[in-house]
Amino acid sequence: MLLSALVGTADPPQLLPAREQMAFTLGFHIILVPFGVAFTFMMLVCHYRALRRDDQHALLLAQRWSKVAAVLFAVGAVSGTVLTFELGLLWPGLMGKYGPAFGFPFAIEGLFFFLEAIFMAIYIYGWKRLPPWPHFFTGLVVTLASVGGTASVIAANSWMNQPTGVTVSNGHVVGVTPSKVFFNGAFWWEMVHMLLAAYIVAGFMVAGVYAWGLFKGRRDPYHRLGFLVPFTVAAIAMPLQFLVGDTIARQVYDREPSKFSAIELVPTTSNHVPETLGGIFVDAKVRYGIRLPDVASILAGFTPSTTIKGFDAIPVAVRPADAVVSIVHLSFDVMVATASLLLLLSLWFGWLWWRRREVPTNRWFLCSSAVAGLVALVSLESGWVVTEVGRQPWTVVGLLQTKDAVATQGNLWPLFATVLAIYLCVAVGALFVLRTMRRRWSEEGTDAVAVPYGPWPTPAMDERAVGADGV
Repeated sequence: MLLSALVGTADPPQLLPAREQMAFTLGFHIILVPFGVAFTFMMLVCHYRALRRDDQHALLLAQRWSKVAAVLFAVGAVSGTVLTFELGLLWPGLMGKYGPAFGFPFAIEGLFFFLEAIFMAIYIYGWKRLPPWPHFFTGLVVTLASVGGTASVIAANSWMNQPTGVTVSNGHVVGVTPSKVFFNGAFWWEMVHMLLAAYIVAGFMVAGVYAWGLFKGRRDPYHRLGFLVPFTVAAIAMPLQFLVGDTIARQVYDREPSKFSAIELVPTTSNHVPETLGGIFVDAKVRYGIRLPDVASILAGFTPSTTIKGFDAIPVAVRPADAVVSIVHLSFDVMVATASLLLLLSLWFGWLWWRRREVPTNRWFLCSSAVAGLVALVSLESGWVVTEVGRQPWTVVGLLQTKDAVATQGNLWPLFATVLAIYLCVAVGALFVLRTMRRRWSEEGTDAVAVPYGPWPTPAMDERAVGADGV
């Protein structure tokens, strides 16, 4: 019954497997985005510190992180290529009708991708081969190109939420204004929101590795710096994300009323709308959940008298199914709850740092930090669900419904199974390579610290400076 509610009994049979495949591949690929955007930035922070302060620990971190970034970039290239083919194979209605508009940001993304790939190769090859500062600036190009590529993808996605810059006649695009397609009404907010999310996820995930080392007693400069740089980045981004998210919620209220109704579970248009924590939507009614009187109206317009459009204001033909509404609402709740936990952890870090001006050694804090990356990942995935599922039943809001965008011939389940197998192999291969690198670094110990520009002397520190795990 749930599957029927999600796709509709009258929809093409290809719609469910197409949606499932796209959801899986997007969910997989988005995990890698923070490492391309933010992990390379943190790598450069360590690299800069090494050059400015002659810090060998920072330089070792930068060198090792660059190799991890290269592996994850390769995995992202594979998953991104699969996504590109999926757009044509699974959604010919989208690409056939709106390809001239939708395809423009992806053309720009392709340029940034090649720029990122070229300079990633130069940066990795440049260790021990390029002068220090020119080598550093090749890494800076990698980070900037990754931001540009992310902006291009967000431009395409935000255009689907708030399409502008196209002239449509008889169901076909007859005119495109590229600048309005790219910089559509939702672009800037979605772009900033995604960039901050990238820094939060990558920061907490990388810091979690070194937090566990600190928790196990490895309090050497290598582990302290490996924790401090990424965690500080994430902790700074966290409160900014709340401010941006709050602003975006009001943008959604103004421009995407159907999505806002799903987020807040609003069956009928009214004011003094309560905020519902938890709960589901069944038979167009809110079931269960905890209701906070007037809070939804206050958040939307700063006053309890703010009117919020409900599903009764949406034509029945394009009204989202109850199951879709429940998914959007619960995903939003998960996103806010996990983000709140991360904000509290960031404030805890700030308080501990303010008191002692050193990396916290509180075991409860370190244990919490070790799992913060997984919490951030859940927050990222749930936020992506709100963005994508909240648009349903539209692929391009107001222009193209999802059932009209999907391929209508063939059995898509075997294709989905093939993609699952490919991604499983890629994931296993990436984990194997990363584990091999970790083992090698553990064996190298402190000898690897003599990197990469010479004639710097090898620092006088024992095996504990890197730690037994070598991460």
